[in-house]
Amino acid sequence: MLSVTPYLIRAYHEWMQDSNLTPHILVDLLNSGVIVPKPFIQQDKIVLNISNDATQSLSINNKAISFKARFSGKSQDVYVPIDAILTIYAGENGEGMLFKNEDAATQAENNKKPNLTILE
Repeated sequence: MLSVTPYLIRAYHEWMQDSNLTPHILVDLLNSGVIVPKPFIQQDKIVLNISNDATQSLSINNKAISFKARFSGKSQDVYVPIDAILTIYAGENGEGMLFKNEDAATQAENNKKPNLTILE
């Protein structure tokens, strides 16, 4: 089954842009495949402004968010797999949505003890 996360990210992004709010994403850098500027990483996370004004060639598809943006005046490519996104929120008021980490949820399911009953 397809993940609902990329659809929600696109919807929130569009709603924030239409409401003149600035969409930001919080990215977990422990997820493999993330390409972001290293100097802006704090505690294995980075906040990225994904507004249309802050990005060039923004693409939000079912696998990743990718774009070009300026960091300290230098244009850089950014690539963030959808699974690495922890939240999308409006910078002005914090309204947005948290996403559960699918890997952590799967691991928690696998670690759950089975509910068995001994029959005599």
